[in-house]
Amino acid sequence: MSSNTMETLNALRSRARLGKFVSVGVVGSVSDNSVLAVLGLLFGFPEMLAKVAGIQTSILVMFLVNEHWTFAEQGKQGVVPFAKRLGKSHLVRAGGVSVQLVVYWVLTQRLTFELQVFGADLWFIAASPVATAFAMTVNYVFESLFTWQVHADN
Repeated sequence: MSSNTMETLNALRSRARLGKFVSVGVVGSVSDNSVLAVLGLLFGFPEMLAKVAGIQTSILVMFLVNEHWTFAEQGKQGVVPFAKRLGKSHLVRAGGVSVQLVVYWVLTQRLTFELQVFGADLWFIAASPVATAFAMTVNYVFESLFTWQVHADN
């Protein structure tokens, strides 16, 4: 294995950074669901429109927390590098959202699992964290390598 490959793998294996990233994901999930609930329940927005707004809010919140905490030591300073990372993050997160939606669709629409609790099938709820975990893995790898370039010398 080349030296560059080992440096990249070591950068991705940072338990502290991964822990921060997962914590930020929880904050993002709360942001997403809060916007979804407020827009959908209080203002009557259509569900999908409210979900899109929630996802966008979540992406921005997670980027800002990751920028200032998880990856605070990575990346060049300044408005232009910040804007570039924000754009890259949106591209990466779009991939993660796509992965999440595909995994969720497969788990809930293509597989025939049931999770009966007090007579109600709650599989659709149980499948959501599984799909989120897949997306989080994709997002962590690509955010680390593409957005903040943790393997590069700064």
